[in-house]
Amino acid sequence: MASLATTGRICAASCVTSAEAWRSEASAVVAATARLPDFELGLHFNLTEGAPLSPDLAHHWPLLPRLERLMVLAHFGRLPEAPLAIELRAQRAAFADAVGHVPAFIDGHQHVHHLPRIRDVVMQAVVASDRADRPALRNTGHVLGPGHAFKRSVIEGTGGRALQRGLRAARLGHNAALLGVYDFRGEDYRRLVRGWLANAPAEGSLVFCHPRHGPASNADPIAAARGREALYLASDEFAVDLAEAGFTVGPTWQSSSDD
Repeated sequence: MASLATTGRICAASCVTSAEAWRSEASAVVAATARLPDFELGLHFNLTEGAPLSPDLAHHWPLLPRLERLMVLAHFGRLPEAPLAIELRAQRAAFADAVGHVPAFIDGHQHVHHLPRIRDVVMQAVVASDRADRPALRNTGHVLGPGHAFKRSVIEGTGGRALQRGLRAARLGHNAALLGVYDFRGEDYRRLVRGWLANAPAEGSLVFCHPRHGPASNADPIAAARGREALYLASDEFAVDLAEAGFTVGPTWQSSSDD
């Protein structure tokens, strides 16, 4: 991540502050990005992997549920909302303690931030923030292709479109569109990115990715995909593809008045 950030190939990174790795890697992440004033660090709100950070949510869920179960609980109104709000505060506090400032944006691991009631918890916390420190939110209501239409429609339909309406109504910073959906299999990542760039609106889009250098880990189901992404993003081909599409890497947040 650090090499991609310093060479301008990515402009932001989401941090899972409830993960054990955050305790050991946070200082390195901060040091690598401290000299990059335009690089943004955000909170990757996690409710589906590992254990909760707060004892309040751990009382309900000693281990966080899998995404499928969380989606069912969310859509049937069976979530512990007060503990979820406390968990969000705990994860934001862990971010601020390590980084030295509040997150520039919030998104969700596996897009959990847009699920029913969870999106209310997240948006209420953002609206309550000081305007000067108010984070942007990843908009999952307008997910562009090509390909993987079913997965894109699931993201939009399970809460993305409702989140987008809320972001516009509250005039909160967000991305106009979202790109980056695929199945993490052995596909030509350059072909995917070229397709996303071809589908990006003129005002730009947020392309979410998952690059990581180093040997693949059996514990990480998308480790091989992370390596492919990292190699392409560091390559000359990525710079060529950006230039040919007429885009640059940079902040993508806008208010509803810009939609």
